[in-house]
Amino acid sequence: MATVLTKELLQETVETIKELYQEDNIPWICGYSGGKDSSAVVQLVWMALQQLPPERRSKTVHVISTDTLVESPVVALWASQSLQKMKNAAEQENLPIVPHRLTPQIQNTFWVNLIGRGYPAPRVNFRWCTDRLKIDASNQFIKNILAAESEAILVLGSRKAESASRRRVMESYEEKRYRAHLSPNGSYPNTYVFTPIENWEDSMVWQFLMQNSNPWGHSNKDLLAMYRGASADNECPLVVESGTPSCGGSRMGCWVCTMVTEDKSLSAMIQNDEEKSWMLPLLDFRNYIAGYKQKSELTQNEIDRGRRDFRRMTGGLTWHRGRLVHGPYTKEVREDFLRRLLKLQVFIQKNAPEEVRGTELITMDELRYIRKIWLNDKHEFDDTLPVIYKEVTGRDFDDSSIVKNKYYGSDEWNLLADVCKELYPDHKLMLELESSLLDVEAKNSAISSRRNVLKNLEAEIKHAYFKDEDDAEDMLRMRRKRQGLPDDTPDAGEDGQDTDEPINTSPSSTEEEGC
Repeated sequence: MATVLTKELLQETVETIKELYQEDNIPWICGYSGGKDSSAVVQLVWMALQQLPPERRSKTVHVISTDTLVESPVVALWASQSLQKMKNAAEQENLPIVPHRLTPQIQNTFWVNLIGRGYPAPRVNFRWCTDRLKIDASNQFIKNILAAESEAILVLGSRKAESASRRRVMESYEEKRYRAHLSPNGSYPNTYVFTPIENWEDSMVWQFLMQNSNPWGHSNKDLLAMYRGASADNECPLVVESGTPSCGGSRMGCWVCTMVTEDKSLSAMIQNDEEKSWMLPLLDFRNYIAGYKQKSELTQNEIDRGRRDFRRMTGGLTWHRGRLVHGPYTKEVREDFLRRLLKLQVFIQKNAPEEVRGTELITMDELRYIRKIWLNDKHEFDDTLPVIYKEVTGRDFDDSSIVKNKYYGSDEWNLLADVCKELYPDHKLMLELESSLLDVEAKNSAISSRRNVLKNLEAEIKHAYFKDEDDAEDMLRMRRKRQGLPDDTPDAGEDGQDTDEPINTSPSSTEEEGC
């Protein structure tokens, strides 16, 4: 396979794009992350449309870029600036290219799930992040296009040289092509995938970007510098022969990603550029929430397990290898994460370069939604989120969306906590049980229909039925003994994973994909 991009191959690629574009009226959707492959594809499409007469530019090319809201501030700024320049340049040149910045729905964002609901930091066997943060937003956009147009063509920067698994998948879809260059999309009917640089090597992508200036005015040389900065050796050569190293393996994703033990790209950015030293606290916070590199004799899994409730999200118990599988983060841990995150945001807004000082690590909409979860779903009527926000930022928390419990607040919570501690010192869940029952009753008293109140009260009693984890384990051991199950046998439906890792604490109990 060629590793050098010739003029003939480049023009052949552009001609293929032009021909495919003119074959029908099916709208195009280009995936754009701001990285090298997607930049190359959008740039090639742009060049192809420039070469067509205005009357032949018959259909819209949607350029979609998904902002997970936890991208590295540098990368997020890069992508947002690029989209704005793309929009302005397309309008000036009268090109039917329309950029879209997509974000996850508020209930799906990283902080709403981790801090709000208490989902454990994503791991190999509980990968709840990518579907919610990236795929769902893109899929919803595609659904909207299909609803309006019936068909769509996805133009992607996928390349066979990325990995052996990517090559196998792409080649399997090639065999199912219904016409030249268009593979079926496995997710949606009536959508097709066009991969114009599928046979390009890393070196060819960089050669193209360096030899052809970005048509919407976003510097490809700055893109190369960003990739170089994210490489451990600060090198990113243009590959002209086999065996020469490339920075194609640089991965600049979510700064909070806990799927890897070490975030090499973010670490390299900080190491290679003194001006990016302000991002070091981002790395420290990411390691903290994941339990990595902590000053403790405990392993990362043991640290994370100790932060989590011994019950599942719904209050149920799961047994695995002689002990309970821990579920969501406890109230104290969620509040600790929020406080540290807000402190980090304040630090960045004071110490980062001017262009990124407006960065919101967590948005006000996310904070309001988290508060709603804590008050309504978790019955934590002490309402600590506004207090934490004021404590860290010095500003009052602006939220008119919440209808608070009109009977109880922080004073009643503290009084209840003191009473439970005094009368039931051995019952660790007594405060949770009593506060939940009071909150359910108070909220139901404000509505005319109370048909579910007994059902809701019963659910809260079942949730906090035990004194503590030891009491729950003893009860479950007795139940398992009656069923003839030994201690090392997992509950029905479990798959033999290490109980130190979160097994899936989401209410749906369905396997999550992604990340």
